[in-house]
Amino acid sequence: MARRRRRAVLGGALALATAGGLTLAAVTPAQAASDDVVITQVYGGGGNSGATLTNDYVQLHNRGGSAVDVSGWSVQYASATGTSWQVTKLTGAIPAGADYLVAEAAGAGGSTPLTDPNVTGSIAMSATSGRVALVTAGTALTCGASCAGTDGVRDFVGYGNVTDAEGSPVPALSNTTAALRGDAADSDDNATDFTVGDPDPAGTGSTPPPTGEPARIHDIQGAAHRSPLTGKPVTEVPGVVTAVGPQGFWFQDPHPDRDPATSEGLYVFTSAKPTVARGDSVTVAGTVSEYRPGNSATNLSTTELTRPTVTVVGHDARLPKAVVLGPGGLRIPRAVRTDSPGDVEKSATFDPRHNALDTYESVEGMLVAVRHATAVGPTNSYGELPVLPAGDPGVRTRNGGVKYTGYDNANTGRLILSSTLAKVPDANTGDRLTGTVSGPLDYQFGNYMLYPTASPTVVSGGLRPGTTRPQRAGELSIATYNVENLAPGDPQSKFDKLATGIVHNLSSPDIVAVEEIQDNDGATDDGVVAADVTWNKLIDAVTAAGGPKYQWRSIDPVNDQDGGQPGGNIRVGFLFRTDRGLSFVDRSPGDSTTPESVTSVHGVPQLTHSPGRVAPADDAWQDSRKPLAGEFSYHGKPLFVLANHFASKGGDDPLMGRYQPPARGSETQRDQQAVLVHRFVGQLQAIDPAARIVVLGDLNDFEFSDTAHTLTADHSLVDLPGTLPLRDRYTYDYEGNSEVLDHLMISPSLLPRHDYQVVHINSEFANQTSDHDPQIARVRP
Repeated sequence: MARRRRRAVLGGALALATAGGLTLAAVTPAQAASDDVVITQVYGGGGNSGATLTNDYVQLHNRGGSAVDVSGWSVQYASATGTSWQVTKLTGAIPAGADYLVAEAAGAGGSTPLTDPNVTGSIAMSATSGRVALVTAGTALTCGASCAGTDGVRDFVGYGNVTDAEGSPVPALSNTTAALRGDAADSDDNATDFTVGDPDPAGTGSTPPPTGEPARIHDIQGAAHRSPLTGKPVTEVPGVVTAVGPQGFWFQDPHPDRDPATSEGLYVFTSAKPTVARGDSVTVAGTVSEYRPGNSATNLSTTELTRPTVTVVGHDARLPKAVVLGPGGLRIPRAVRTDSPGDVEKSATFDPRHNALDTYESVEGMLVAVRHATAVGPTNSYGELPVLPAGDPGVRTRNGGVKYTGYDNANTGRLILSSTLAKVPDANTGDRLTGTVSGPLDYQFGNYMLYPTASPTVVSGGLRPGTTRPQRAGELSIATYNVENLAPGDPQSKFDKLATGIVHNLSSPDIVAVEEIQDNDGATDDGVVAADVTWNKLIDAVTAAGGPKYQWRSIDPVNDQDGGQPGGNIRVGFLFRTDRGLSFVDRSPGDSTTPESVTSVHGVPQLTHSPGRVAPADDAWQDSRKPLAGEFSYHGKPLFVLANHFASKGGDDPLMGRYQPPARGSETQRDQQAVLVHRFVGQLQAIDPAARIVVLGDLNDFEFSDTAHTLTADHSLVDLPGTLPLRDRYTYDYEGNSEVLDHLMISPSLLPRHDYQVVHINSEFANQTSDHDPQIARVRP
């Protein structure tokens, strides 16, 4: 999934707007960009669920050198696609450099009213998508659905999926986020001029904003996750520049206070390339702000200075010594939080000695370092590498990763190295970083990140792709493999690498349950659901790699009903070979909506449909892949295989996020799905307690989860990943945590003569074909 960098403008803003069927075109304004009064904030979530503020609002700012009389002007609002405009008339003048706050309608929620608005209207604005115009008249606009740049419109902001904006719109807002204008000159492109962040309203009446008070960085950071000076101007903040990024810089006070809970480092957001250099001594004036990375309410905020005035007072100053994190330095507690659950930022407790989040917060923005770290996951496509400092006490995997062993074990010593300032080289799990890696500590995407100021040196740990032995006479080998959105339009190299994995690393299993096969035109959302081209291209690649001629079975889903990449119509299915005594029992094949059922024929269970889908109409499978049941015959004995791809973890709170313990809302759907699959297995075993059954696939949940426990309840199935030693128990690497998401479960009748292996060929490698590792079991039915 694409992720936003700090303050970056999405190149896909236009795609976001057109996805709903609307067309956005860049609009050339009728007049030049405003050099005095502009719209600086738009917020429509006031009084809604989760909001703190009770009112919607629009904030203006006078960037000019003299006061501007706005009597007779108005702020106007129209919905995302509406043609009528609601009006709030303005009064008075806005002094040079001053803000002007327009309060709008209040909702039933929220706890904090707006302070001293200049004008109060009654417009109920959308929290997500809408259009706001600053108009030099008090009568409603008549330009309908396209008003940016028309006569009388001094400034214009479109946000979300709208018909009209200056240039491209601001991304969609929410109940807790506002559109915030940066300090750069008005470019007449909303997506360039605005970012999305925490609402920060200010009204000035007829007086300029206060000039602020001298402060030090530790005063601004405070012993808390949010600054005690949020929203206030500060001046003469001294420090030494420690790192310079593309839109700001970090600086640090060389004379810290005696409180280890208060950070001495801070980020200064300049919106453009800073003119300072590393080692400059500076003083900074600006406004204290809390920035919410990724515009996600579940992320912790980071403290920064905005609208800065920077004065360089010296050069080539000695940099502060980096704080070493981990063993031999600042100890990171094993517990994310130890106090009562809820919003970390609102907690009355700030305890860096016992809470990992508080420990990291106490050095936010400072130079930090890790020594002799080990990569505990591969470098990803964003140039990010999860590492663990030498000596960290986490449960290590065979290949050098760190095992995720339970909900209370986030492996808090993990840090993500980011290529924000210097390129992080490609690395595999188990590779070592020589010496010390240092840079400022930041927070993005639910993780604390170290931004190295110089590219680290990586020494290979010698990781090699895993393999498994061929099946022997009388053995049936069964594998599962998530091939990550495989579509005909993917490079041939992806098909070839997948084929090599199946033939050489998995030794050409008899049955492969495959997840994430896309339809014949991939992510093009045009109603195509057939996937025969995808299947046959994969089979041809396997044959070219020296493997057997596989056959396939699957059922095409209803268009856009099974989740995954829009238009891709991913599904599960079977590859199988017929040269070793195995055959597929084709019996009245089901379709996408007909439920599979079980009948008894002379005391032997049979599938009514083979293949068939398990309870496809049940609400548990909404926007999720439906299980595929297939009946096989191996040397005349029936074998029932259920291929699965349960609902994803998308939407769950991050392990190192704002809310603790993290909410795992996605579990509810997977638990419901597990109940249905367990019930189906029970129908087979009710007819024959010794029925040979395999349930496998990407269950998107851990071996210790309720999902896994539901499937294995009543000893109906044995979850084979749970039988492995901890150091071998993983199929996936997520942000440096080695974890089980893929499962292979067998009925007790198959247990006595089996072996099982996770074949690590993807999850630990920077150059991976899929993000999942396949696994294989060999049984003697």
